[in-house]
Amino acid sequence: MVERFISADCADCWTRAPRESATSDDWLFDWIVPATRGDEAALSSAAPTEARDRVARGTGSTLADGQETARRTALRRLPGLQLRVTAGPAWNGYFALQFDAKGSAPRGSNGWLALVEIVPEGTDGTPVVRHLVRAVAGPINLHALRPGRPVRTLQAMRWPETAKPERLRARAWIEAADGRVIAVTAERCSLP
Repeated sequence: MVERFISADCADCWTRAPRESATSDDWLFDWIVPATRGDEAALSSAAPTEARDRVARGTGSTLADGQETARRTALRRLPGLQLRVTAGPAWNGYFALQFDAKGSAPRGSNGWLALVEIVPEGTDGTPVVRHLVRAVAGPINLHALRPGRPVRTLQAMRWPETAKPERLRARAWIEAADGRVIAVTAERCSLP
């Protein structure tokens, strides 16, 4: 899995090839992290507030204004843990996303849902395909998750006005207490 983090005030970071590339076999998440300039930052309309916390959990540090960073994580299948996400049709500015987890996860794990916009290479100023995280819901408490006792959550998620709904896909993941992603899935398994 590859997570790329770009500060919202680094428009150049979006328009140049990232340092960490992704293959078609990688799960990819591109995060725009809010900058201290707030709405005045060039990429602020694509910066979910949750991105600031995710960069801290995922990398163990903060992202300075004007910076970018990336993290590549090897995902290892946890026996007995199953994760699924489904999405209803777009309606009135919302998607309904359902998170389903079965089995068991390490103590302190949480689940997350996201709407990810697949931005093709050569569009919207990016030279590479991006899987841009547009909206996030979580954490989903998994303390009750154990064999025979699944966790299911249904969430209505509003997409940002600047997103193109036809390019949005549902994703879900589970993070261990230390921020490591231990499971990830998409509504359409053919997506990287």
